[in-house]
Amino acid sequence: MDKSEIQETKLTALLGWSLPAIEAIDKLNKPYVVVGPPDFQEFADKNGIQFVAWDFEQLNERSIELYEKLAALNTKVAVPIYEETVEWAGALNAHFNNDPRIFNRSLLLRDKGLMKRKAQMAGIRVGVFEEAYTKDDVYRFLKRMNEALIKMDGDVNDPIHVKPLNKAGTVGHRLIRDAQDIDLMGDTEFPCLMESHLDGQEFSCEAFIHNGKIQFLNITEYVQLGHSNFIPASPALEEWRPRIREEVQKLVDSFEIKYGVIHPEYFIAADGTLNFGEVAARVPGGHIFELIERAYGFSAFQAQILCSDPDTTEEELQAFFPEEVTSARGYAGSLMVYPKVKLIERLNVPEELKTNPYFEKHDMFIPVTSKVAERVGFGNHYGTIFFFGDDSEKMRSLLKQYEKYDFYL
Repeated sequence: MDKSEIQETKLTALLGWSLPAIEAIDKLNKPYVVVGPPDFQEFADKNGIQFVAWDFEQLNERSIELYEKLAALNTKVAVPIYEETVEWAGALNAHFNNDPRIFNRSLLLRDKGLMKRKAQMAGIRVGVFEEAYTKDDVYRFLKRMNEALIKMDGDVNDPIHVKPLNKAGTVGHRLIRDAQDIDLMGDTEFPCLMESHLDGQEFSCEAFIHNGKIQFLNITEYVQLGHSNFIPASPALEEWRPRIREEVQKLVDSFEIKYGVIHPEYFIAADGTLNFGEVAARVPGGHIFELIERAYGFSAFQAQILCSDPDTTEEELQAFFPEEVTSARGYAGSLMVYPKVKLIERLNVPEELKTNPYFEKHDMFIPVTSKVAERVGFGNHYGTIFFFGDDSEKMRSLLKQYEKYDFYL
């Protein structure tokens, strides 16, 4: 068996249960193993999926046990699907490559305080931030931020944001304007990260990285954070692509990211000034991978898997990725729907939406229990509406229009 054949028999480990990711790697004809919660063992067995049951709840002294299980299966690389598996992938890849720095780099992508500090040290523009351990820390930070903005008595406070140090996306995110907002915080929310409010248009990037270089850069335009976005970005935002690419590559270099996908978020001012928000190293929320596939025609899950593998060749990557922006078939958008009622009686999808040429499909549903679950960040949406069309302004207008509509009564 030559070297290339030996590499072909080595497994890729998908960390976290995701049917789209499993289907994607299956179509690549790459040997793989799924590492997921024990609840999925039966499904995996029935469908012939090689599976290792594992609880990702906490990285602990048993971590070496998972490495040994995967090493025994001849695994060469771990690909994180969800936020909770990023550190695990770092720990496993550190063992697979005999390079402990891989794990340390993964911590930068999980701890928002470390992440911001590293970015700041690399000369990347970030807002003012501090860690908070008590409510008193939050009171002081809010006061200091507004004193620095030369606020006078009677002026409306500029808000600050508080976030958990290691949760995905907007889970646990609070906007704090005054002392009453701080009073609502519970003891379990500490420690957390506090940061100043950043003005400008917020957007995300999905950068597929191989050997430390951006192979494909998508820009996702947020219409309403946590509710709606579309791909590719509008011409007004895309005109800043060279500047954005430069900043993303700077992030890749300073965080020493070699392989996989990253999902940084930025704020851009009218003059092109970019402020870094945060970065993740896993599949993004907001159905962004689905939108990339609809707009560009390639599987973003496959792209992540290929870019995570050091053995993927330059030729394979060039053949896989299309041209950025110009190859897009149109604009793909999604609107995540949150019930405005506490009890759901029926679904209310207007006829004019269903007949709109930009409307593609929705997966809204009547839940088994009519009581609406408590919101966690921007999670717990009750379905998504997908749009596709050739005009970014029409797309933005539709997403804004239906964001206010009551789909659940």
